[in-house]
Amino acid sequence: MKPTTLEEAVSLTQRFTTRPSNEELLRLYGLYKQATEGDNEGERPGGFDFKAAAKYNAWLTLKGKSKEEATQAYLDLVEELSGKYL
Repeated sequence: MKPTTLEEAVSLTQRFTTRPSNEELLRLYGLYKQATEGDNEGERPGGFDFKAAAKYNAWLTLKGKSKEEATQAYLDLVEELSGKYL
């Protein structure tokens, strides 16, 4: 299934029957945040919060990508993953 909007893509990910890998989840997270909020301007989580740091880094790697580019990349990734996890 090919999602055409961000909302459709998010809905499709919620129907996955198997959990994607951590790397795939981080790619989804970073693209979603870039598509909805733009560049990551927050402070990096400190301490031993490895999950928050990984999410922060996944989003930070997309700095400079436009919201439109990030949205299209998210849609493409969800389409690719839906073939594996639906």
